[in-house]
Amino acid sequence: MHLAALCPCQCRILAETRAGRALPGWDRLPRRVRDLHWPPLAVVPSGVTLRAMCSGKLQTALLVAGYFVYLLVGAAVFQALERTAEKQEKMAAAQMKEAFLQNFTQLTVAEMEQFMKNLIEAIQNGVYPVGNESQFEESNWDFSNSFFFAGTVVSTIGYGTLHPKTVGGQIFCVFFALFGIPLNIVFLHRVGKMLSLLCKKLGKFLYEKGMRKKKIKFLTLLFFLATGILVFLCLPSVFFQITEGWSYSEGIYFAFITLSTIGFGDYVVGKQSDRKYFSYYRVLVAIWIIFGLAWIALLFNLLTTVLEDTEKIIVKDLQQIGKVSKDSVGSQQRRCWPVQFIPEEELLPPRAGGDAQKMESLTADSEHTKNEKKVFSNSNTIALTC
Repeated sequence: MHLAALCPCQCRILAETRAGRALPGWDRLPRRVRDLHWPPLAVVPSGVTLRAMCSGKLQTALLVAGYFVYLLVGAAVFQALERTAEKQEKMAAAQMKEAFLQNFTQLTVAEMEQFMKNLIEAIQNGVYPVGNESQFEESNWDFSNSFFFAGTVVSTIGYGTLHPKTVGGQIFCVFFALFGIPLNIVFLHRVGKMLSLLCKKLGKFLYEKGMRKKKIKFLTLLFFLATGILVFLCLPSVFFQITEGWSYSEGIYFAFITLSTIGFGDYVVGKQSDRKYFSYYRVLVAIWIIFGLAWIALLFNLLTTVLEDTEKIIVKDLQQIGKVSKDSVGSQQRRCWPVQFIPEEELLPPRAGGDAQKMESLTADSEHTKNEKKVFSNSNTIALTC
């Protein structure tokens, strides 16, 4: 139904409803008009908008709180399950070391090989029998290390230098990862949304300043890359250089291998026995890992999009090149064909201007010549007959 068929009152109801100011009478409009202009713009009071914003912030706050509570509970359980077994392993390693120092001159080859196997097993379990007895009192499963281990489990980094040895710890690790990895994905997705929202606000600010969209896209991308590299790679590498005694390149290497979840385990924080680390050092590193994972996940998605777009452009260009080459080969083949096999319309293509007039004049002259020859032959025939 056309709008001209509506009365002024119905037109006013329709216009006001579409503008967001709902008036009574929408349901009395003709059905065709309602179907054509459905859905009407609903009036959204400011209170509803504010309530929606508060609801979104509340969901984010609950997600962050639930995520960290999950890690804290996991760290406490791992600490309770593994700390006693670790103490027993350290006592056994200390006794093995003491027995070796007392009888190393009298050990046979078989006893020496057994000692080496026990030493390698102790190191693989995170027990380093080096130094005095005070170092054996420090636990790898204190709260800081347990929280760090829980973070590496849900983030799927898995250095391999610290792992549960008891049956209870291993079974709990399975279920902890089963529910913790999806929770970590949801959390990183929400953090990624927050980071992308900051980039959108920056782009909106630049657009209001009169900047072009292409330039805004480039600047926001540059800001995202530069800020992320500075916050999650460059500055933490300086911190690791000071705390761990690594070189700056080793700090960069560790930061990227960790945030990309490769996790070789050749460099791990807080594992050097000759260094004193402050309390909750590994907790801070775990928090850096969590937020760094969100940034590098967005970076990888961005690079994937760029590569896919580049691939599409390359394929499109190759298709155009192939089409042009195919057309050129076809025209070249037509030039090589005999004249009788070329269609007449290709021999005499329609042209505008002087070329068309020239072709028409040539055709007319040929027809005139044919007529003259015909008349001449007819006159000769009559003359011979006479």
